[in-house]
Amino acid sequence: MKNKSFFLSGIIIVLVFGLVYAGVKLTANLGKSSVQVAAENAGERLSELYSDISIATDKPVKGQIDLNPADVAETLPDISKFPITVGSTTDNFVEIFSSTEKSGTGVDGWLTEVATEFNQAKIEVNGKPASVKIRNIASGTATDYIKSRTYIPDAFTPSNELWGEIVKANSIKTQLITKRLVGNVPGIVISKAKHDALVEKYGSVNVKTITEAISNNEFAMGYTDPFASSTGLNFLVTALNTFDSSNILGEKAVKGFERFQSNVPFTASTTIQMRDAAKSGALDGFVLEYQTYVNAADLKGSYVFTPFGVRHDSPLYALGDLPQNKLDVIKKFAEFVTQEKYQKTAKEKGFNGLEDYKSELAPVDGNLLASAQKVWKEKKNGTKPIVAVFVTDVSGSMAGAPLNRLKESLIKGQKYLGKDNSIGLVSYSSGVTIKLPIAKYDTNQQSMFVGAVNSLQASGGTSTFDGIIVALKMIQDELAVNPNMKPIIFVLSDGETNEGHSLKDIKGLVEIYKVPIYTIGYNANIKALESISSINEAASINADTDDVVYKLGNLFNVQM
Repeated sequence: MKNKSFFLSGIIIVLVFGLVYAGVKLTANLGKSSVQVAAENAGERLSELYSDISIATDKPVKGQIDLNPADVAETLPDISKFPITVGSTTDNFVEIFSSTEKSGTGVDGWLTEVATEFNQAKIEVNGKPASVKIRNIASGTATDYIKSRTYIPDAFTPSNELWGEIVKANSIKTQLITKRLVGNVPGIVISKAKHDALVEKYGSVNVKTITEAISNNEFAMGYTDPFASSTGLNFLVTALNTFDSSNILGEKAVKGFERFQSNVPFTASTTIQMRDAAKSGALDGFVLEYQTYVNAADLKGSYVFTPFGVRHDSPLYALGDLPQNKLDVIKKFAEFVTQEKYQKTAKEKGFNGLEDYKSELAPVDGNLLASAQKVWKEKKNGTKPIVAVFVTDVSGSMAGAPLNRLKESLIKGQKYLGKDNSIGLVSYSSGVTIKLPIAKYDTNQQSMFVGAVNSLQASGGTSTFDGIIVALKMIQDELAVNPNMKPIIFVLSDGETNEGHSLKDIKGLVEIYKVPIYTIGYNANIKALESISSINEAASINADTDDVVYKLGNLFNVQM
């Protein structure tokens, strides 16, 4: 009887302790938001996953660094990378760089079609049949070729006049043939609900009220890289102008921009990346050209278009010391393009809308534009520096050309990383190695980053997600000490995972921590890498092209 009583007492004690423990667990989260609970659970889950991984730590070794500033000309691929959409048909011809919204195909193929008809017409200039060669190339990239003198065409028709001013400021002889080939307007597209809310509070919606709403953290907007995107560059100078129209680079304008930029969720490397972010609900609005807006069925019904800045009327410039016959061909082509029948065709493709809109800005000097780009580079992260970890694939499948390409692109691209940011690097194959712990990217860290990259060697299996887990843990440890930082992960890989954890294991963690993961694929399964980047609307780059260093430079310039 005594034994039975003792046994029952033991059971009761165990039950009581169990109930007390359960109560503590249940009440521990009382008063906490779901976000706090999720973050705490994520921390536990991350520690669990981290403890499962075989992790080594290398002693950092310094490498030789080049202290000269980044040289865009060195990274530009051969010009043949950018397609000729209309070929010349005579010896008496000119080559024209044209922005992509008008020299592609379909609704983006207006100039392609008009130039084809010009060539078929065999119009004589100075007694000889004339023709044009159209090269499809984004305005910012075209400007890089021209101002660096890497490749100068006979003529250039960017989206807007800002690029022409930058070319002119770089001592390239520039002659404006016409201010307009076809009409277009940049704008901010805003969800209808948010647009109505802004009107209710501010009375109207324009760039000034939008920048004020962003500065007050009431509006989440994205825009594109002002070094590469016509709309992005236009938005940058327009925003600076709203803070101080008398001096867009004065202290008042720069401080206003820095406050505004602190509340911009991210700057997109591409329009596609930005639109994907909007679809996910991460953005209330983003920048876009009107011609793209009217051709996007998914936008017209649910977004309102608000124009801003300088019009995008595709000016046409002659470049360099051209002989008179080439100048005459360019002028004849400008006359041909502006005929009523071709302007009507342009309207059918979305151009020549919003004709009543006048440019809000006066022409901006090219040197001032270059200085504005520099201010953007220095202030784009607001008061939050970046903490980034590079996750490099050194599995056996990366041996040879893929790993050599990875090393080259990182060594050349690292000049864009920014001295105020903090950088780390890990490598992975079957296990994970911390090659470089996170530290501020001063000259010492830069030297050790180069040394870490140079030491990479390929062998073994591929545990991509183990590498990402280690990077996440390194970043969370850094944020615990320095919470006022923006985290980013770059994964450089062939995309084939055959060991370790899976995407399913980490997806929830990445979503909770909101860490964008940019992927760069070398001889890669691009779809697998895109599935990683798409979690938080980051970009994925295919490195199997000769412009990978240029692309990476642009990516680092935007994100770092």
